[in-house]
Amino acid sequence: MIKIDVITIFPDIFDGITAFGVVKEAFKKNLCKLNIYNLRNFSDYKHGRVDDRPYGGGTGMVLMPEPLDRAVNFIRKKNKVKNKEKQKTLLLTPRGNKLNQAGLKYLAGLENIILICGRYEGVDQRVTESLVDLELSIGDYVLTGGEVPAMVIIDGVIRLLPGVVGKEESLKTESFENNMLDYPQYTRPESFKGMSVPGVLLSGNHKKIKKWRKEKSLEITRTKRPDLFDKDS
Repeated sequence: MIKIDVITIFPDIFDGITAFGVVKEAFKKNLCKLNIYNLRNFSDYKHGRVDDRPYGGGTGMVLMPEPLDRAVNFIRKKNKVKNKEKQKTLLLTPRGNKLNQAGLKYLAGLENIILICGRYEGVDQRVTESLVDLELSIGDYVLTGGEVPAMVIIDGVIRLLPGVVGKEESLKTESFENNMLDYPQYTRPESFKGMSVPGVLLSGNHKKIKKWRKEKSLEITRTKRPDLFDKDS
C-alpha cells in the first residue's frame, strides 16, 4: 500500500479527491492511503503564521523553513519507511522537472510520497536543500499554489496501482506509453453527422485493427507531438 502525504496551507481543497471514479475505488480497496496536513499546525508563530517577507526585498511572501521542517520530519517518523529509497519528498514548483508518464510510474513504485505544496513566492531555499528529494512541475505556467499539481500527481499515481483500473491491459495502450499518443477511439452510433466509423474497426479482423491503430498512433504523434519521437524514455 502506498502512502501519500500532502503538506498545504489549504487542506480543504482536497476534500473531494477520494470521492469519485477509480481513485475512490482504490481507497475502498485499501490500495493507498492519503493524509492531508495543515502546515499551520506545525508553526510556533502566533496565529499559525508560516510565511514572511523575502530577504533582499521584493514582492510577495515566502514560506518559512521551520514549519515545513517540522511537518516533513513528523511524517517521516510516523510512516517509518525502512528503505529510504522508497520514500521521497517532492516540492511542487514551476522550476521543477516537468512531470511525465515515466515520472508517475516511478512514483507509483514508492512506499511513501510526501508532497509539499508551495505558495506565494515559493519556499525558503533551505527547505529545498535540506528536505526535498525531487522538484516537480506539471507544466510551463504559474498557478496560485502547489495544490492542483499535487492532485494531478495523486490521480496519476493512484490509477497506476495494481488493482485500481479494471482492465490493466488498457494502461499499456494509452497515451504516452512508448512515447506515443493514443489512436482514435469510436463507439456507437456507426454514423454521426455524416461521419462514419472507419470500416476496419467494424471488420472483426483483429490483425488489421491492430495495424490500423498503430499507424494512426504514429500519425497522430508525428503531427501533434513530434518531440516525443526524440525521447529515449
